[in-house]
Amino acid sequence: MNINPDIFKAYDVRGVYPGEVNEEAARGIGAAFVAYLQAKRIAVGRDMRLSSPAIASAFVDGASAQGAEIVDYGMIPTDMLYFAVARDGHDGGVQVTASHNPKQYNGMKMVRQEAFPLSGEAGLLEIREMLQRNSVPPPAASRGQVTAKNVLEAYVEHVMSFIDPAVIRPFNVVLDAGSGMGGLVAPKLFERLPCRTTRLCFTIDGTFPTHEANPLIEENRRDIVERVVAEKADVGIAWDGDADRCFFIDGTGAFISGDFITALLAEAFLLKHPGATIIYDLRNAIFGGEVTGHYYFRDNFYADNGFIPALLILELMSKKGQSLHDLLKPLNAKYFISGEINTKLKSMADVPAKLDQIAAKYGDARQMHMDGLSVEYDDWHFNVRPSNTEPLLRLNLEATTPRVMEQKRDEVLALIRG
Repeated sequence: MNINPDIFKAYDVRGVYPGEVNEEAARGIGAAFVAYLQAKRIAVGRDMRLSSPAIASAFVDGASAQGAEIVDYGMIPTDMLYFAVARDGHDGGVQVTASHNPKQYNGMKMVRQEAFPLSGEAGLLEIREMLQRNSVPPPAASRGQVTAKNVLEAYVEHVMSFIDPAVIRPFNVVLDAGSGMGGLVAPKLFERLPCRTTRLCFTIDGTFPTHEANPLIEENRRDIVERVVAEKADVGIAWDGDADRCFFIDGTGAFISGDFITALLAEAFLLKHPGATIIYDLRNAIFGGEVTGHYYFRDNFYADNGFIPALLILELMSKKGQSLHDLLKPLNAKYFISGEINTKLKSMADVPAKLDQIAAKYGDARQMHMDGLSVEYDDWHFNVRPSNTEPLLRLNLEATTPRVMEQKRDEVLALIRG
């Protein structure tokens, strides 16, 4: 089968449609996915991208040919697919999505039982090799049945169970769904809350007519930042395309780093579970968070979710009687971070040489190469890592003073972009 092996990334399948990710690839991956998991029943969902229906259909065709029963959950956010897999006891599931990537991309996020993700270290490599070796088993004697199911209401109930809606104050909130899957779920959640909402890009549209659904890029946040300031809102909340990540804007229009949101969410859980231990181990902790805006919850089948954090932050603001800006003051006074800054390179092939150049420049520092390049000095440190899906380098830098942070941020950026 003629499938580009480069579409298999560290955590998912991703590429440009139709040159890299297409129906032929999806059909083959569907068959190999079922064979690898020896699955009897799987779940399938898809996002709003224009190519998603065709890719999902081809995946179902390949998977059902192997004899697996398919439950089609339709157009849903990625974290709702995880919920469906875990709650309904499927052997695995796939979400057809390219997450935050531009509209020409598509891909697949795949999980096994209990929504445990497949990755390059466990599952994706084996599926790729099955396709490259043409070792996918022949079709089953009879196709698996395909049925449709809707879990939206059950999912909304599940997400709402993480908070006490009665304590939520009537905040003024600006929401930006980025024309993505947040527009499906957010209305259902906020109709149960007393908040006054201004809703941007809630019409689901895979052409992304207003801006790309990637709030980590500053230009994609311009509309929500302007509206937060204009409306004198208490908080702004934006989602990426498949809505498994959410991002926050405080009342001054400042974008809040995922580090700080992780700290606030940890506080929110400690209010609910006094004395509990927050540990950096997603398998056993009550909660775990990443700077990229992924937040994982023990009581959400250990999976990440893009809506639970939004509700928990509103609940924390309500319980403490503070704005998001005020909640962040102790952190802003102590930690000075750049936030994630993305730089586009000509191609993925340019990444190794650029990382070597940066490592040579800071050769006197402590260095680690676990996830890209981490460089550590006594009063500042940074990480530069390549995107798994695009020719991008991502910089995150922290220092002990604002002046050092800004100076070193500009210095490293000049090296990346030189």
